[in-house]
Amino acid sequence: MFQRLREDINSVFARDPAARNFLEVLTNYPGLHALLIHRLSHWLWHKNLKWLARTLSTLARWLTGIEIHPGATIGRRFFIDHGMGVVIGETARVGDDVTLYQSVTLGGTSWNKGKRHPTLGDGVIVGAGAKILGPFTVGAGAKIGSNAVITKEVPPGATVVGIPGKIVKRDEPDATEVLAVDPERREAMRRKFGFDAYGVSEDMPDPVARSIQAMLDHMHAVDERIERMCRTLRKLDAGYRDGRLPELRDEDFAEILADVESCCGPTHPDGGNDDTSAERGKTSQHGPQENG
Repeated sequence: MFQRLREDINSVFARDPAARNFLEVLTNYPGLHALLIHRLSHWLWHKNLKWLARTLSTLARWLTGIEIHPGATIGRRFFIDHGMGVVIGETARVGDDVTLYQSVTLGGTSWNKGKRHPTLGDGVIVGAGAKILGPFTVGAGAKIGSNAVITKEVPPGATVVGIPGKIVKRDEPDATEVLAVDPERREAMRRKFGFDAYGVSEDMPDPVARSIQAMLDHMHAVDERIERMCRTLRKLDAGYRDGRLPELRDEDFAEILADVESCCGPTHPDGGNDDTSAERGKTSQHGPQENG
């Protein structure tokens, strides 16, 4: 028992730089107090002393602001930082070396009996205010951003943010797909606007940004195919008349350009910013393009 206590206290030192000494952690960390009381109430729960176990967990909630159901299974070196408002449901399972911050909920979405709360793998970190709801698994080493709402399984090593939760990083990223777009054409478009495709680049982890990038790539591919069709029509019919696409003007994108430059800084390879606005003005129109 004392070995487990020392292990729990050492886990606080490992994850909270504000912890100064053994006595301070033992007397002033509500997350540790809630964990110690839970270990006792969990033991009582499995001895079929359920009323006493629930009463003890209610006392712990009153003392610490942390509610852990006696039926929940908590692993080793579990750390709750600050702790106020944390709720862990009856069928939740928490692995080893897990860290929760204040106002985290490991809750259920069903009134049916059985497994209805999440399972957290080893080494999971859950940011303040996050809600993980449902009987699924959050893989080992995953990170859940503050105030995220997670309602489906999270793969190991992933980072999830937002409402609903979106994966912005994986431990082993998916293989990059080979683009069906001419890289030189994409680069020309980037230079035309003076920034990476409406502020979107392949290195950005935002899944919405990646979706926009895919749409832009598709537009470029369609544009290139139309050009080839027009060249073929011109060869078949000497009377075919070339058309022009509508012009793209800087003023149409002024607000977007200003927002991107203010939040992302210069995006040009040479690090320039305002000096290139004149150049953008010179290249802000499409060249002659065939249009059926």
